[in-house]
Amino acid sequence: MNSAALITMVLAQGIVIRLTLYFFYKVLTTPPVQEPDSFSDNDEESIRKND
Repeated sequence: MNSAALITMVLAQGIVIRLTLYFFYKVLTTPPVQEPDSFSDNDEESIRKND
């Protein structure tokens, strides 16, 4: 393997590893989004069906 191919391979792997670590960090540090509670949204219904 010549030096140009080795440099290209190392750079490509470095970019992929850095992007993977960046997005993994973003996933771990992003606070969760508050989702509405499906049961509290249905509190206005006066008649409920029994399953």
